Amino acid sequence: MFYPRDADTLQSMVRGFVEAGGGERPEGALRALIAPHAGYVYSGPVAGSAYALLSPHSGVRRVLLLGPAHHIPVPGLAVPTAVGFATPLGVVAVDQMGVEQASGLDGVVVSDDAHEPEHSLEVQLPFLQERLGEVPVVPLLVGQTSDERVAGVLDALWTGPETLVVISSDLSHYHDHATAKRLDAATAAAIEALEPLSAGDACGRLPINGLLRVAARRGLRATTLDLRNSGDTAGPRNRVVGYGAFAFTSHDGD
Repeated sequence: MFYPRDADTLQSMVRGFVEAGGGERPEGALRALIAPHAGYVYSGPVAGSAYALLSPHSGVRRVLLLGPAHHIPVPGLAVPTAVGFATPLGVVAVDQMGVEQASGLDGVVVSDDAHEPEHSLEVQLPFLQERLGEVPVVPLLVGQTSDERVAGVLDALWTGPETLVVISSDLSHYHDHATAKRLDAATAAAIEALEPLSAGDACGRLPINGLLRVAARRGLRATTLDLRNSGDTAGPRNRVVGYGAFAFTSHDGD
């Protein structure tokens, strides 16, 4: 429902978004990204701005992929039992060691029911496949939990520069274009200041806030790469969804 079923068409679309999104890189070593998760015709151009920073030579060996659970209530964070996630571009391996480690953490449950209908993580996979190749993921759906719990899970799994964190989130929902631009600009400013978001700022507020806590402790810097909404990309302007692409970088080489 969110991107083409045909592999060639999908790959061409993803490559086009990434090529168009390649702008000035933020200083420092990339440690985390925030990218949107709507239908590609709407959010793909913004996601391309985030994924343009990645390449198969970036040194990333696994991805911690977090997004909100939209369909099935989750008491905490949920990992699946699946060994891979299939897209038209192939199968993305699930990092079994990472899932096993995560499932032993406080507040993490195993739920295939939550993952099966969920789009927030799977929309990111073709971009990861195109930019990183065969890099496994640790898929974590974030449900009813706290910022602190998400931060604790990230701290436990985010071991070093070989691990990239990707947070899947849209921003404001269903405002008119002018209101969305104002609200999303304030959200972007909060993210850059590593200040927690409030309810309504983003559907992935909890995973974002968990990342912001860890980023502050680790001395990371957040940079806004792109900030648009569906009224700017492919939709009407009377009722839009906001999209942002953000990079988190380290300046000490750690």
